[in-house]
Amino acid sequence: MSRAPLMPKATAVWLVENTALTFRQIADFCGLHELEVKGIADGDVAQGIKGLDPVTGGQLTREEIEKGEKDAEYRLRLLEPKVNIAIQKSTKGPRYTPVSKRGDRPDAIAWLLRYHPELPDSQIMKLVGTTKTTIAAIRDRTHWNAPNIKPVDPVSLGLCSQIDLDFAVQRAARKAGRGIAPDAEPVRTLIPAAAAVAPAEPHEEEAPRPKKSDEDEYDADSVFAKLKGLKAPSEDE
Repeated sequence: MSRAPLMPKATAVWLVENTALTFRQIADFCGLHELEVKGIADGDVAQGIKGLDPVTGGQLTREEIEKGEKDAEYRLRLLEPKVNIAIQKSTKGPRYTPVSKRGDRPDAIAWLLRYHPELPDSQIMKLVGTTKTTIAAIRDRTHWNAPNIKPVDPVSLGLCSQIDLDFAVQRAARKAGRGIAPDAEPVRTLIPAAAAVAPAEPHEEEAPRPKKSDEDEYDADSVFAKLKGLKAPSEDE
């Protein structure tokens, strides 16, 4: 069976004492082992447990029990509850703080007030599980234990996680307008390909270079002829 009745051993005790159902049927209905039900019948198991009537508890009907007593292969069916109440998890309000760590809350509050004054009281209440009155008393130094309060990181005290603290600080900073750099320089990006390949425009008009005339072109014979014509100066000169 997918679901077991409320208090299965007590229900098995009642079924063993008040019905003619087989051990197998009771075991399947209560989610127990067949040998465990046999031990209940022999008095070896569940001693001192008072039987719980599943009929008055709205978990089983008399007709269902009669069907099981007539057919040993019949499997009893647990009645579905008429009203399903969904369990809602609390997401708002202060965080629950264990009793052993409640004495550390004033130190954590003092640390948050000193190093993160941008945090509103509502966020401090959620982080360490305190009240506005306590926060105000520590801020104004009117707390009954004010002389002994020392700022201590709530993460090191185990009152909150580092992720929760960082998230609360970033959220408070965004609300206060921090973290936004005004007049920030634009991010530099790569220039487009068209601008990279386009020829650069000359800033000033350059004068055209004169072309070499044919007279400026020399061949090897003319160069050697000129070299022979040059005489080294004599010793007398």
